[in-house]
Amino acid sequence: MRLTRTLGVAGGLVVVAAVWFAIGLARPTPPIVGWLPLLVSVPVAAVTCRRASAQGRTYWRYAAVGIVLIGLGAVGNAYDYFSGNQTGQRISGLTASIYIAGLVAIILGLLRIPGARRTRIEWARFGLDIATVIVTVLTFAWHLMFPRWSDWVGENGAGTGSILVVVVAGFICVFAFVKVAFTGTGPIDRRALHLLALTGAVGAGGGAFAPLLEGKDYLNPVHVLLPATCLCLCVAADRQIRATRGGRPLPRPVPRGLSVMPYAAVLATGGLLLFAASSRTVDLLAVSIGSVTVTLLVAARQMVALRDNSRLLSVLDHQASHDALTGLPNRTVLLRRISASLAEFPDVSVALIDLDDFKAINDDLGHAVGDAMLVAVASSLAGRLGPGDAVARLGGDEYAMLLRGDAAATLASIAARLREPVRAGAHELVVEASIGLAAARAGDTADELLRRADVAMYEAKAQGKGRQVVYVDAMDQRSAEQARLAADLRIALDTGQLHLAYQPIVRLPGGELAAVEALVRWTHPVRGPIPPGVFIPAAERTGLIVPLGAWILRTACAQAVQWRDVPGAPQKISVNVSARQLREAGFAAEVAAVLRQTGLPSAGLTVEVTETAVFDGGQALDELRAIAGLGVHIALDDFGTGHSSLGLLRTCPADIIKIDKSFVDDVTTDGQEAVVVSALIQICDGLGLHAVAEGVETAEQAAELHRLGYRFAQGYYFARPVPAAEIGFYRHPIAA
Repeated sequence: MRLTRTLGVAGGLVVVAAVWFAIGLARPTPPIVGWLPLLVSVPVAAVTCRRASAQGRTYWRYAAVGIVLIGLGAVGNAYDYFSGNQTGQRISGLTASIYIAGLVAIILGLLRIPGARRTRIEWARFGLDIATVIVTVLTFAWHLMFPRWSDWVGENGAGTGSILVVVVAGFICVFAFVKVAFTGTGPIDRRALHLLALTGAVGAGGGAFAPLLEGKDYLNPVHVLLPATCLCLCVAADRQIRATRGGRPLPRPVPRGLSVMPYAAVLATGGLLLFAASSRTVDLLAVSIGSVTVTLLVAARQMVALRDNSRLLSVLDHQASHDALTGLPNRTVLLRRISASLAEFPDVSVALIDLDDFKAINDDLGHAVGDAMLVAVASSLAGRLGPGDAVARLGGDEYAMLLRGDAAATLASIAARLREPVRAGAHELVVEASIGLAAARAGDTADELLRRADVAMYEAKAQGKGRQVVYVDAMDQRSAEQARLAADLRIALDTGQLHLAYQPIVRLPGGELAAVEALVRWTHPVRGPIPPGVFIPAAERTGLIVPLGAWILRTACAQAVQWRDVPGAPQKISVNVSARQLREAGFAAEVAAVLRQTGLPSAGLTVEVTETAVFDGGQALDELRAIAGLGVHIALDDFGTGHSSLGLLRTCPADIIKIDKSFVDDVTTDGQEAVVVSALIQICDGLGLHAVAEGVETAEQAAELHRLGYRFAQGYYFARPVPAAEIGFYRHPIAA
């Protein structure tokens, strides 16, 4: 409200001054009245600038000092007139010096504005532009003043000549404000700078017309120009205050590849030349027209070239800040928008979206289909944006979204949309995505908020596909723990802390040893035994599962070879292989190399994989088929808990099905688990597959499984995992 009253006062003073000046042009008026509005205009402008400087903007302190000095110059101007030292529009050298000091204070403040650093070439261009403005202003001022110079100057050439200096300095201010507004302003609002340029133009432009008021000593351009200057300054300061109120970020300056002011100077000077030559000889006029035309053509050509360069730079800037495939902003742009939103709105969230099993689409259907899917997903995400939201592609199949307001509701809408079939080329694809969401906290940076969303996304991955997880502090603890585990696991691989235990797979009903499954164990030198359920997820997440799996495969095969000639020892060994290993090109060749190096026959090795690892086909299924081609047996582990599909039994080259413990636990009841277990053995028999029941813990379970048709079982009832040296001839018959 105070700002509104201030602007009203400043505007009213301008109206009063303008009306009184217009009356003075028609007939003589009392000189004192023209100077009175200045006594109020200058303090009002100075106070408004001080209010703007309270926002922490140093420039406005300089602006306040500058307008006060200009006001003191106006006081000196009035003193010169009323004391009889000067007449009319003439000013003394001291008064001109005070005016110039005010302009210098404003320019110094402008130079204190932080902005982009300039190279030497840029400074040279800036200097040439200023020189262009100086020459143009001097040319116009000379043309206006010269015809009346001898009459108007009189005996005070120094004082009146200083008006030229004031005018030139004022227009340099104008140019500097506009130039800085074009190239970057730091904390000063761009529109406020444009208003400041208008302030300088109003203040300096009128000085050139002082000679035109010769004969009207009671008038002075300052009477109307200084109140108008103060009004423009108040409006600029008001714009600055409003732009920074509430901590909102200032709008970024609009990049411009071309400053039009030098070209405007060329055009204006050419027009002045033609106007001056029109009253001279025809020959001089023709030469002037030709010179101006050539100059304008050269300037036009330069402007066309600069605009073309500007367009090219805009294209390059867009390419550098946006994803080429989807057209979405990249990480750099997103981080900038997150930073701006954090400064403006407290209720900000970031979601990280990672498409599940995207690699399988690329492998099975080709990269063209995969790219089409990425574009379709990007379009779907962009279509769900609310006001102030943003989406970016971070790379690969990973997207990030800046969300304001109710992020959970927006994510629910996005997840539902992603579950709908996506058109990618000639294919209708169903997309699943793991989504992590992090809400902003006080003091957050954009990087920190994105990091927490990333942690939540990995937590969603760990919980299964198509999950949404909101970040909590405990996730960081788990993430840090997994990072420590991964580091220790890397050391364990190199220092022999790992060993294998072997769990028997027996025949039913007699309990004879048929094979063993190799299971990795880790005894940490400080923490003691670490369960596989703790360190295997860390190995999966960090990629250490690949070298770990390779070590397990080599060690197990070497041990199986040692058992080959031992009576009663197992002749077949099973090794678990992760989905990450199967996605590694050449894994089948690695298996072949291990068999060749250890001398283990391919029929003595069984590779166990989960349904999830091969459900989506692609590279994993190709590698598995290549392994089966070596003569190695393939077992589907934990069958029934993943993406169970009878079609998988036809596409996957499996010859062993391992029924998950969750179905075996209640096999002795008449519940659904017993029905599933019974149905599965019938399917296996029909397809010629061997079935192994996992997790057998009681004699009753073993007997029921045998009754249903199972001939192989594994579990604590028969034996726990033991070191290689403790493997013997197991015989644990089922009680009749």
